[in-house]
Formats: sequence, structure tokens, C-alpha cells
Amino acid sequence: MSIDDVPIVTEAFSKTIRLVTTARLRAAVLIPLVDNEDELQALAEIEGATSSRLTAQDRGISGLAANELVYDVPHAHFINASFAYAKPQEPNRFNGAERGAWYAALDVTTCLREVGYHLTNALADAGDYNATVDYAEMFCSLAGEFLDLRQVPDHPSLNPEKAKAYPIGNALADSARAAGLNGIIYPSVRHTGGTCLVALRPAAVQSVRQGAVYRMTWRGTPTPAIEGPL
Repeated sequence: MSIDDVPIVTEAFSKTIRLVTTARLRAAVLIPLVDNEDELQALAEIEGATSSRLTAQDRGISGLAANELVYDVPHAHFINASFAYAKPQEPNRFNGAERGAWYAALDVTTCLREVGYHLTNALADAGDYNATVDYAEMFCSLAGEFLDLRQVPDHPSLNPEKAKAYPIGNALADSARAAGLNGIIYPSVRHTGGTCLVALRPAAVQSVRQGAVYRMTWRGTPTPAIEGPL
């Protein structure tokens, strides 16, 4: 079986790795602003009014229904946020403006290369290669049916140029999701020999747990120094 000449495979990965900034792991930023629980609740309601994740969980958003999200599982907020927060002006390889996805890899080196590439581009746009960012590993298990781009390494969705690859990748992901597949397995575009995965539905992301922390530091050049695990 295949979709757009990309084979469908059944795979199980007991541990994949996603990197998230450690800022997302810290205590709620609202706490230092209040004196009691009532004030915290009031501020939380204000924050919730502008939170895509909370809005998606409450009533859904364009491209993502509330009943697709996960509840009462470890790190559910991380899973849901990855699907609720899409960047309208910056679609990714396999998700567009209205729906996010859970990107991961089989090796932390691949994760660091992928994350480092995109953050380096952001620093280039800002005109300042000076930054320090700590990333935490988030492990998860993935299993089920996937499109397997490892068998089609010259697929146009894997073109290094975003303008050429991303529209094709988004269309492929839409077809995979419509067919009920859990995601796409693909060779890393930024780390030769690495393997990446994208989960296209929240329920596919299982057994999320935290791993080690890595630090990426840019000191005036496009190539970051990497420390870790810390």
C-alpha cells in the first residue's frame, strides 16, 4: 500500500526524542505576579483567553478539534501544545498554518542538528548570532502505520529548500492523516544519516517522559557550541 507512491509501513519505536526549550518546563510565570490563589486564577483566565492550547482543549480551533487532543496522560499539555501552536507565517515541512505536529528523531544528535538549523536561521534574520538556549529531551513512544520516506529519499518533500519542499510535504501529510495514518518517517534533511518522525495526531504520541538537558550557545557565528547532557 502507498500514498502518492510513498509506501505505508507498520512500525513501533519505543523511544523517540523531541527537544523543547527548558523555559517551557519552568513553574508558571504568573506566580510571581500575584499574592494569593484568587489573583492567580484571575490571571490564569486572562492567559487562557489568548492561549491556543487552552482554546483548542476547550472548544477546538481551526484545523484541530477538541476531541482530537489528549487528556489525563503525562505531559498532555506538551502534546496538545505541539498541535495547537502552528505558525501562520512559517509552516513546517509536514504541517501548515492551522495545525501543528509532533516532530521527533531517533537520536539526540539529529534533534540538535534540526533545532540548531532553524534557530540559526532565526538568528540570521535578527542579524545577531548571540544566544544561549537550553533544550530538554522529551522521549515518547510511537507505533502504528506511517508513510515511509526512507524508501523514497529523493521525494520532493525532502528538498532542502523550504519553498520547494514544504507545500508538497504539507499536502502529503494531509493525505496521510486523511487515510488514518499516525505519521511520517523520513530521513533528516539537516543531519545526514539521521531519521526523523512526525506524528500527525495527538493520540499517536505515547508515554511521554523527560530526559537530559542540552545547551546550545551562539557566540557571534552561525555554528553553535553544544554542551550536554547537563
